[in-house]
Amino acid sequence: MSRALLVLNAGSSSLKFAVFGQAAGLPLLLRGSISQLGHAPRLKIRCPGAADSETALGAAPMPPDAAVRTVFDELGKRDLLERIGAVGHRIVHGGLTFAQPSVLDSPTLARLRQLAPLAPLHQPYNLDIVELASGLLPAAIQIGAFDTAFHAGRPRQDRLYGLPRRLSDDGIIAYGFHGLSYAHVATVLRARDGARAGGRTIVAHLGSGASLCAMDAGRSVATTMGFSALDGLIMSSRCGSLDPGIILHLIRERQMSADAVSELLYERSGLLGVSELSGDMQTLLQSADPHASEAVELFVYRIGRQIGSLAAALGGLDTLVFTAGIGENAPIIRQRIGAAAAWLGVDIDPARNGQGETSIGSAASAVEVLVIAADEERAVAEGVMACLG
Repeated sequence: MSRALLVLNAGSSSLKFAVFGQAAGLPLLLRGSISQLGHAPRLKIRCPGAADSETALGAAPMPPDAAVRTVFDELGKRDLLERIGAVGHRIVHGGLTFAQPSVLDSPTLARLRQLAPLAPLHQPYNLDIVELASGLLPAAIQIGAFDTAFHAGRPRQDRLYGLPRRLSDDGIIAYGFHGLSYAHVATVLRARDGARAGGRTIVAHLGSGASLCAMDAGRSVATTMGFSALDGLIMSSRCGSLDPGIILHLIRERQMSADAVSELLYERSGLLGVSELSGDMQTLLQSADPHASEAVELFVYRIGRQIGSLAAALGGLDTLVFTAGIGENAPIIRQRIGAAAAWLGVDIDPARNGQGETSIGSAASAVEVLVIAADEERAVAEGVMACLG
């Protein structure tokens, strides 16, 4: 029986999973997700050649151990569990040490847990899932692929802050995130364009977490997220770039604790905070509330500004790519961002954009504009195979 590998991609409110055959091209055997873990979770499964399925899993929140057991039960029903020899995990933060996929043994997990304060919404959950999977599949090797790794080779000046050198040397630098998503886009561009890989490219990973990455021939040059996943664009409930003086003001003048400030910036800001309605882009686009419109306008404006910054880092722009939930499923947001970047030669064709085509630039566009579906699970699987040699 041919071997397979399982990928577990744990987010703050979801668990995505995929099973790939350990063969050339990593054939997909099954893909799925458990969404809305905090309330009324739903299980979705897609198998090549079969109809998709979706199942409600009750109204109560689903803890991580129950989510993992549900996934393993489904794999067992399909006779896939006994084929799995390796489990790949998306780990958000690899710190200064982990720039390549690594075996997740006990010492490694302990070091990764020390990074939890830098990614509090994701890192603890990622590592809990590793330990659960290890207990349920003790014979399988557990391997981590890191979101920060894709950005580790970018120029030093894009990683440094204007802080005393001893702090930079101690790891207070800009790491960048969403690296597995960007790695997948780079792979797609290389398959499409060869070594050029889109040339000077800006990729917009726009989901509940959002960032931009400037890539030159498929390599990270600059990115909007920095030391933490709070930086850069405004997001569903995260603030994005913020004057550090605001944090000092909240602590000193408003007497807020560090925990209260953290909760404010991670969970009550962004689209949710500005709109006072929702952090969900589709909800905001459908609302007549002027606060919802302002939140959407701010989202687009900040992206337009950052595209200009990243284009400067690249010395121009050849390709603009949209990916992730909003990037793939909100044509009006793509159209507005394209208009904000028109000065760079971006011109989006309304018909092709509305139909969800892969290439959505007009005939007059000086910049190629693409929509590429995110596939972090495949990027993790490729990392697992590289680690296994």
